[in-house]
Amino acid sequence: MLKIGDETPTSSTEPLVDEIASCLREWHSKNLHELLLTRRYAVLDQTALLINQLDLARRQLLHGVLTDRERDLIRETTVWNLVAGNKMLSNEIIVRDPKQRGRLLTYGDSIADISSLQSTMSLLDKTPTTHVDPLYLYHLLVELKACANNNLNSPTMTLGLFTQRPGEPLKPLSECFSVDLPPQDQFDKLVTSGKFRTLYTDLTSADIGEKIGSDVEIYLVVRIHTKQLIESSALTSQGRLGREGGNQSLQRPTSSSPGPSPGIGGRQSLMWAQRQFGSTHRSRSRQDSKLSRAVSNANSTTPSGSRSRPSTREGFRPPTQQGPQHVTRTIGIGAMNVKDIVVQSITSTEQNIPIWMPTKSQAEATSETDYQTRLIRDLVAGQNGGLVRSKVIDHVRLGVSSFVGMEADEIIVQTPTLLQNISKTSKIGFPGAPKKPRSDIFVTMSAANLSSQTLLSQPERGQVSIPSGLDLKNLQLTIEVRKSSGERIENCIFPYSNEPGKTAWKTPAVNSGEPWNQVVKLIIPKEDVSDAHLIMSLIDGPDFPFAISWMPLWDQGAFIKDGSHNSLLYLYDKNIAISENGRKAYLSYPWEPKAKTNTSSDETSPGSLATLRLETYLCSTVFSQDQILLDILKWKHQSQDDLANLLKRFVFVSEIEIVKLVDEVFGALFGIMSEYSGKDEYEDLCFDALVTVLGIGHDRRFNLGPIMDEYADARFDYPSATPCLIRSFNRLLAQPGDPKKSRRLRATFKVGRQVVKFILNARESQKVKEADVGITANQPNFKRELTTIFTGLEGLMQDSSPVLVGSKTLVVQHMHTWLPELTKSFSDEEIFDIASSYLSACANVQGRLILYKLVLIANISNLDIFRFGAIRSRLIASTPKWIQPYWGIAQQNSEQWREQIRLCCTIVSTQANELGSEIAPYFLKAVQSYQLIEGGGRPGKDKLSMLFPVSYPFPTKPIVNTTDFDEPLIELASLLAQLARRPIGAQLAKTVDDVTTTLFSILEVIRSVLTGGAYPQSWLSLHVYHHKSCLHILESVFDLMEEKLLPSPDDAEEFNTEVWSSFFLTLLILVRSDKLTLETFPEQKRRAVWKIAGDVREQGAILLRKSWEAIGWDSSPEEQARYGISRLGGFQVQYVPGRVGAIVELCLSVHEGLRGVAVRILQTMIVSEFAISEDLEAIQAEMINSLDLMFKSKHLGEGVSQKLFVNELLDLFENLAQIPEDPLWQAVKNMITVVDELLDLLSAVHSTDTTEALRIMHTLQLMEFLKDMQKQDVYIRYVHQLADIQSSLHNNAEAGLALRLHADLYDWNSSLVPPLADPAFPEQTSFERKEQLYFEMIKHYEEGAAWGSALSSYRELARHYEHNIYDFAKLARTQRSMAKIYESITKWEKHMPRYFRVIYRGLGFPPNLRDKQFIFEGGSAERISSFTDRMRQQHPSAQIVPAGDIDSMEGQYLQIFPVSPHRDLEHHLYQQSRVPHSIKEFVLSSQPSRFAVTSKRHSPASGVKDQWIEKTIYTTSESFPTISKRSEIIAINVARLSPLQTAVERTSRKTAEIAGLEKRVIDEDESAVFSLMEAIKSSVDPASVASVAQYRQILPEPPTTDTNSEETPEDFPLPPLQNALRLALLDHVSTIKHAFNVLSRHNPPDLSTLTENFQISFAPELSYLTPQPEYDPSPPETAYTPLSPPLSPSAHQHTDSFATITRSAPQLSLSLPNGAPTSPITDDNTLQRPQLGDTSKRSSRLSLNFLKGGSNTSANSKGERSSSAKDSDSVSASTVSQRAEPAIASEPRPSASTSSTGQGKTLSLGNASGRSVPAINGGDGTDGSKSKSREDDTEPDRPVTAHSSRSGRVKKRLSLLGIGNGGGSKLGGSLRRRAGAGDLSGMAEE
Repeated sequence: MLKIGDETPTSSTEPLVDEIASCLREWHSKNLHELLLTRRYAVLDQTALLINQLDLARRQLLHGVLTDRERDLIRETTVWNLVAGNKMLSNEIIVRDPKQRGRLLTYGDSIADISSLQSTMSLLDKTPTTHVDPLYLYHLLVELKACANNNLNSPTMTLGLFTQRPGEPLKPLSECFSVDLPPQDQFDKLVTSGKFRTLYTDLTSADIGEKIGSDVEIYLVVRIHTKQLIESSALTSQGRLGREGGNQSLQRPTSSSPGPSPGIGGRQSLMWAQRQFGSTHRSRSRQDSKLSRAVSNANSTTPSGSRSRPSTREGFRPPTQQGPQHVTRTIGIGAMNVKDIVVQSITSTEQNIPIWMPTKSQAEATSETDYQTRLIRDLVAGQNGGLVRSKVIDHVRLGVSSFVGMEADEIIVQTPTLLQNISKTSKIGFPGAPKKPRSDIFVTMSAANLSSQTLLSQPERGQVSIPSGLDLKNLQLTIEVRKSSGERIENCIFPYSNEPGKTAWKTPAVNSGEPWNQVVKLIIPKEDVSDAHLIMSLIDGPDFPFAISWMPLWDQGAFIKDGSHNSLLYLYDKNIAISENGRKAYLSYPWEPKAKTNTSSDETSPGSLATLRLETYLCSTVFSQDQILLDILKWKHQSQDDLANLLKRFVFVSEIEIVKLVDEVFGALFGIMSEYSGKDEYEDLCFDALVTVLGIGHDRRFNLGPIMDEYADARFDYPSATPCLIRSFNRLLAQPGDPKKSRRLRATFKVGRQVVKFILNARESQKVKEADVGITANQPNFKRELTTIFTGLEGLMQDSSPVLVGSKTLVVQHMHTWLPELTKSFSDEEIFDIASSYLSACANVQGRLILYKLVLIANISNLDIFRFGAIRSRLIASTPKWIQPYWGIAQQNSEQWREQIRLCCTIVSTQANELGSEIAPYFLKAVQSYQLIEGGGRPGKDKLSMLFPVSYPFPTKPIVNTTDFDEPLIELASLLAQLARRPIGAQLAKTVDDVTTTLFSILEVIRSVLTGGAYPQSWLSLHVYHHKSCLHILESVFDLMEEKLLPSPDDAEEFNTEVWSSFFLTLLILVRSDKLTLETFPEQKRRAVWKIAGDVREQGAILLRKSWEAIGWDSSPEEQARYGISRLGGFQVQYVPGRVGAIVELCLSVHEGLRGVAVRILQTMIVSEFAISEDLEAIQAEMINSLDLMFKSKHLGEGVSQKLFVNELLDLFENLAQIPEDPLWQAVKNMITVVDELLDLLSAVHSTDTTEALRIMHTLQLMEFLKDMQKQDVYIRYVHQLADIQSSLHNNAEAGLALRLHADLYDWNSSLVPPLADPAFPEQTSFERKEQLYFEMIKHYEEGAAWGSALSSYRELARHYEHNIYDFAKLARTQRSMAKIYESITKWEKHMPRYFRVIYRGLGFPPNLRDKQFIFEGGSAERISSFTDRMRQQHPSAQIVPAGDIDSMEGQYLQIFPVSPHRDLEHHLYQQSRVPHSIKEFVLSSQPSRFAVTSKRHSPASGVKDQWIEKTIYTTSESFPTISKRSEIIAINVARLSPLQTAVERTSRKTAEIAGLEKRVIDEDESAVFSLMEAIKSSVDPASVASVAQYRQILPEPPTTDTNSEETPEDFPLPPLQNALRLALLDHVSTIKHAFNVLSRHNPPDLSTLTENFQISFAPELSYLTPQPEYDPSPPETAYTPLSPPLSPSAHQHTDSFATITRSAPQLSLSLPNGAPTSPITDDNTLQRPQLGDTSKRSSRLSLNFLKGGSNTSANSKGERSSSAKDSDSVSASTVSQRAEPAIASEPRPSASTSSTGQGKTLSLGNASGRSVPAINGGDGTDGSKSKSREDDTEPDRPVTAHSSRSGRVKKRLSLLGIGNGGGSKLGGSLRRRAGAGDLSGMAEE
């Protein structure tokens, strides 16, 4: 039994505890190591974070210490964390429901819930929330955590919320909270007491900007206030203290100076006490001393009482205080944006708020422009300059938390540990409709419009100037609330939310022109409001007020209007202050200017009136500011006409005014309606007003609906309003198309529920009163009257006028809300009749009204009044008729039809669990709808429409990534699953007529659901759920098919093969699903699948067995005894071998029950097939195909489990095994043998624990097997799979060889071959298919530089192009491609691969490897150590052992040895000279099949003539390259090389070694210089026995010839091997000479020594390479003409490089070997090449052969030694002798000498024989490196002349002749050519 998961005792109460543990174990075992290995560190970090969060949540849930709210939050967060982790790591989402404690939803839960959660969790990142209800209340907890107080004395901090909209000024949002900051040493003790925190309550979504299109910011503003000294007038006249002194006024006094600091507070502005502290950092002691002296002088000379005060004509001088005087000032402001905290409901965060203050010094001002500095600049309007950070309080630290959802009191109760005894700070205004009585008046004191030039009002004189003695730098406003009699209203002013009320309050001091922006709350007794007014006195410092102002709170019978007010400032004198007749005198004077104009522009201009700017806001449930509303509330005092006018103007009343007095408004309207009952005008006006009030209930700002319902149910008592309301409603319905009434009618429909509620409640009140007087017969009349309303609605729906579409829509949208209100007077049956009648009236609706009708049906289905009893049955029975036309088959799959189907799914889903006979029609409709929508495709989507909607338009949510899913298909599949929970086969049999078509449709839909046709298969919970539901559907389908579609044997021809085939196909898809293979799943997934659906495969196996046996016939007793099968054959044979593949796949299942059923079915198939055809070839072929496809598409695990069915199948034929000769038994055994071998091969090929090399080998073995089985299509697929593997490993040659296996299957003819699907090939002729494959092969060959294979393929193509199809155009292209390959070979720089011999020893290896030897191909630079490591990876269990016998045969042992390709020394290539190294390598080693290793070496002291080596030669089964990069050794031979063969082999090898090192030096590999020197040294050392020069001894001495003979000693025939050695020595010498030229540029040490040794050791070869020229003293007829053969047409293109020297050429001198100088070349004397006679006969055969062998070589690659333009720096001196014909050697000269005079230079080089050769040097120094050589010098004499006057042309000729070594470097570059190989063409004629 599989381990499903650990269950703990807590799992029943907290399922998430086990879910988290299971998930974390899976992530650890499956994902963490993979993330580390793949270096996905970003994902690993996210996973680690999720793991920590989940582990913490698990411990919290396990310990049970959370509150209910915290636990719910933890559960939801945990579920979404699990979703996020699974989505990130496996992309398979498991559904757990946070509302059910995080429990995993299973098959027992609602499929609608699972589908909805599955879609949201798979596509979204968090719980989807509808638009946030604006009625939600938000609360903000603010707590002071720390304050950086720098010895500031007793500061006060206030905190308040402000709001700002774009383009508008900052406005207060709440009251202010005040904190008296204690000394710093006491702060930490008091901060935990709770006194420093408050809860800002009742914020709404409108306040925080969550409304659509709203852009609001919320700021928490912190202000710091403190007391400061006022500077005196005398001190002012003497000069105020500087800023340095002012900085000290805020410091806390020391112990030696008790009381306030005596410092004088210098000010830069009205609000701000000082500029930034520390702006001028002088010594603190010096500052203190200066300050003390200044203060003492000021106090001694000018007493504070002498300061000038405001005066009047009467000389009124109130007394003033004596001694130091203080005012409260704001010294710093900070701000914090808290919008995100509120919106995102952040539970806790802390933040430092910097405190800023203004400064006039621009140098000190900050340049920051963040929201804080911008906000503070707005708050300190009137300040000039910038902002600096405060030094006394640098910052404060606040903790902020957000709460949402409930009212503040409920949150405090539910969070007692956090909010106990919290101080609440209210919002300014109502959060919605007021639920509690409240009467607050908020007054904002903005600023005083005051300056020295403005005028104060004075009753007698009109206007007077401000007293001259005032400096207006300490303006404070004192406010009081008084009655008209002058009596103060005590304790009604609340400046802060946490302080008690005050009778009078004074603002902080400001400068003139600066604002106070202080908000106070007034709470005045209701009876005093109408007589109350504000009295405000303006003070400059501590003096007596100099001005007074007042403002009434009640105006014209209503509270003063909200908004801004300008109050006049009067001069404070006795005329203002006195009382007259018990009334204050100032009340007799106007309180505001007569003309209310915009005074902002000129309010401080000369002559303007001084005013106060105030703002008021009434927040009261008692008082109103609207006169119309107040008059309506007093309707009894109004005349009829006035009342009618008031009702008509009711629409202009502000909503908030109605909301505040909603109960009174209802009472007035119903009172008027009752009073004027029967008067249509008044009834309609009241009805319209009532609709207006009810419409406010839909305004989301107020949440007035519950209050209205409460009023209607509890406080409404107007029984006579019933007929009035009905009559008014009917009058509107009578003319629905009237433009004047249609708007009113639509407004009524929106509030229809409330209207019906009032009608019914009025009727209930009326019934009570009628019962009191004995009236009981009016109920039928009332029902009849009320029914007229619904009759009118039905008539409205039947009216087809387009103008009524809007009204119809509103009725349909709201009808379901009206019906429950009827329960007070109507029975449920009567209500259902009303609803049914209305829906019948909606039968002909069109367009979007159909959707709203379906929404109405869905809502009616969910009504509680229709949920139980007989009424529910009526509803369920009526629903099919209502929705039947709107889903199923349609003419067009339109978007509206899809939406209709979705709504129908919602309707049926709500009734599905209660359906009876209605299931079948619904099921068929769902199937038809599914097929219709699926046929329209399933495009990707970027948003999710919430499933099973009950409103229209459907709510949607955007998703991040486009996903392939379809909401209608998901809902239809879920509906089918829901309907299939009960058997439906019998109902389908009764419902459908065409059973066959219906079954086809059902099975097709099931297959679509199982294969993810409706949603992604990664939606794990939903997908597994549907597997079980589809199984239930199939069980019902089988019951129907068994009843209807299973004929008797006598009617066998009526058997419907297609339907049963579709059924078996569907069932097999289900039981074979990867989503059910629990044994392959990690823990979390396995646990989830088991809990959701249980063992679906077991149930599927039972159904499969039943259905298979059902179509079989009863077997005979003999068959039962023979096979043990009760039902056999019959209709089963129709599915053999068609269903063999699927059954074989089930046979490989680990599930025992499913495998057992599959093996039994396979047995019946085998028996049936053998009985019909007497062989099992068809079944065997199907099994091979099936097994191959399964291994290709699935990971099947271990090979042991794959072979379980083999033995089980053999056991079923146990009875046959007793008869070995039984043909069926023999056939079964053979088939099982083949299958068993195939399983081994497939397991090896598809194993994940193998290397690519082993996979290639296994693939080749499998291909051989498939080829033997004649499975050509599978064979071809593996061929291309192998080619792809090789190509991915960059083994291009091997990839081409793999494709050749496919090409070899076809012939070069025109017969058609069938198309292929994998790989994709169309139907084409055999020639075309093979040609296409050849092109692909050649492409791989060329990419892998496998030139031999490419040429072979090209040649085959060319042969068929030329002789088969005669396509010469393709032939030409083929030849051109071959030419390019040949050219590439000459430039080939690729290093040959290395080869290794591997011996497999030990019984641990399989038989195909054991005791066998292979040659492996390695990389060109691969060493044996790295190859050994590679073999260890392929065979990790093997031991690497050295050569020798192995004692034990147990285990695995490998022996590895390097080998090299064997070179056939008798190859004719060794008889050719001047063959480039690249061509030699290509010819001798490009396709090796023989490899050699030296086993013995005999090097006697007697010399090279007696040496020999013995080589072991290994012959492989196929030449390299091979597909597997290995080939088995089929023959081992030992060969002994003779001394001559040894010499040729070693000389060639040494030559190749020097050439390779030289190539590295040319490629600027400095490390190769030393290696090259050492290699040359070993060859040229005369005393070394290892020098190849010693091999000259093996060659025979040339015979002695007559001096007069034309034959030379060299001209004698040599045997092939001796000739090969001679050519090898000459090639070796040429290579060394060219290497010297390359080394000369690096100037290595001992180069001259090596050169001398070279000339000594290889003197004979050098003499051969430097034949002696003859000198003809006859005067030249022309300038120098080189020996040239007859030029081919191509050669004539280069004859200009051999132009003769003309008269304009500079003088040249030739130093001849015998010392005879040549004649200088002057303008009158030219040099002509002498005629030497017939010298061709004197050419040695060696030289001639050498010439012929290399005459066609013209390689110009970087590594080749040719006479290319870039290789023209230096050549050997022998080149000069063979080109300069006039020079004849006579006397030997021991050394080389170089001389130069003027432009002519002479170079002389000694050769090996002591002769010197002439050097001809041009004089202009032009580089001749761009000249080209001629190689075809086969004709002795052909003078070539040219006429050129450019001296540079001379150098070009000389460069071609090889002149320019040594000192001629200025004349040209070096010609990198091997002397004797590239420059011997002229020597042959000498």
